[in-house]
This record gives sequence, structure tokens and C-alpha cells, in this order.
Amino acid sequence: MIKVEALIRPQKFDEVKAALTEIGIKGITVTEVRGSGKQKGYTQHYRGAEYVVNLIQKVKLEIVVHDNEAQQVVDTITKYAQTGEIGDGKIFLTQVMDVIRIRTGETGETAID
Repeated sequence: MIKVEALIRPQKFDEVKAALTEIGIKGITVTEVRGSGKQKGYTQHYRGAEYVVNLIQKVKLEIVVHDNEAQQVVDTITKYAQTGEIGDGKIFLTQVMDVIRIRTGETGETAID
């Protein structure tokens, strides 16, 4: 099993979520997060004062899938989240050792279906 973690622009979330649903992804955890990377923030003006915003708002998607589904999920997120600009985000893949469904006690691959 693979855990796919993607940090994407908030304005791309609906499009990415719809595309993931289209390919059959049912379970997804979504968190609003802030962070910085190469983009290093931006400058904003409010009532004549200048403010530096160095933590950019992102949406974090977490999806655990079977090994053979991971590449399709990555390709889908990349296709629908990409703008070609700095700040499009990142995708991380992590091997998952086990999964336990609390309600039934199921473990492993059956727990993510």
C-alpha cells in the first residue's frame, strides 16, 4: 500500500477532487495547511502598509491506495493541479506497512477498500 500526500493550490482542489472521484478514489483526507518552499511568500499591501506573507496557503490531500493504483493517482493529481507556475505544490509517496479499520478490525489491503 502507498500513501500519496499532495500539497496543492486551494483553487485547484475542486478540480483535483472531481478527477480523483472519476478514477474511483473514494477515501481522501483533506487538510488546509500553510508552508513555504521556493516561492518564499509574497508581499501584500493593506491600508498603505506593506506586509510580507511568507507562509503560503495550500491544501494537503492524503490518500492510501493499492500499490498498482499509486501512479494513476499521481498522474491525475499532477494533470489537474498543474498551472506551470512556481507554487503548484509537491507529491510525496510513502510505503504503508499496515492499515486497520477500527470499526471491523480488518487489516491490510481489505481495510482500504
